[in-house]
Amino acid sequence: MKNRVIAIVPFFNEADTLPKLFEILKTKVDLIIAVNDGSTDDWQTRIEPSEKIIIIHHKKNLGKGAALKTGFLKALEIGGYATVTIDADLQHDPRFIPEFIEQLKHCDFVVGNRLKNLSTMPLLRRASNFITSFLLTIKTGAKIADSQCGFRAIKTELIPKILTDEKGFEAESLMLINAARNGLKICFHEIPTIYGNDNSKMRNIRAIIGFIKILFK
Repeated sequence: MKNRVIAIVPFFNEADTLPKLFEILKTKVDLIIAVNDGSTDDWQTRIEPSEKIIIIHHKKNLGKGAALKTGFLKALEIGGYATVTIDADLQHDPRFIPEFIEQLKHCDFVVGNRLKNLSTMPLLRRASNFITSFLLTIKTGAKIADSQCGFRAIKTELIPKILTDEKGFEAESLMLINAARNGLKICFHEIPTIYGNDNSKMRNIRAIIGFIKILFK
């Protein structure tokens, strides 16, 4: 399908949120590639089988970057127009997907920008995002508005230009660097900041070390 839109959902122990996310996603995209990154919860009992969902399993938890790469390689194999990445914890609203796809008419790589409305973002996350976005702006020469947002869309044929072997959360920053290095037009799309309990799986110290490592690559 030339105009196929694929969503990649990396997940690790997200049984509570996956059913609702998949329900909405199935109305917004043509196919969902869900990458189970070594989950140990009961998510399998919560998901209704669907021809719109392909589930790929990692036997153990390898990290978000590794899960994204697995999903991207499968999307390349399947083909289509656009590939969206979206977190499994419902901190991104899938109803914005059509707007991301529309923006791909003028851009190569669209990234969500939550920094216009920070009232619900935890203070530490807010500070780290500002710092990493500022440093990546300097590194890439492109204006990076929100470096840490995992809600993104890219033209599927351009996926090889952003792929990375980094396994952790730093992979998402490196994807931005790779996109800039390869001349992709990066755009940002304003989305709401959705936080409930901040149970992020990003570990601050490990994430900082990983970011510093890719910053000096």
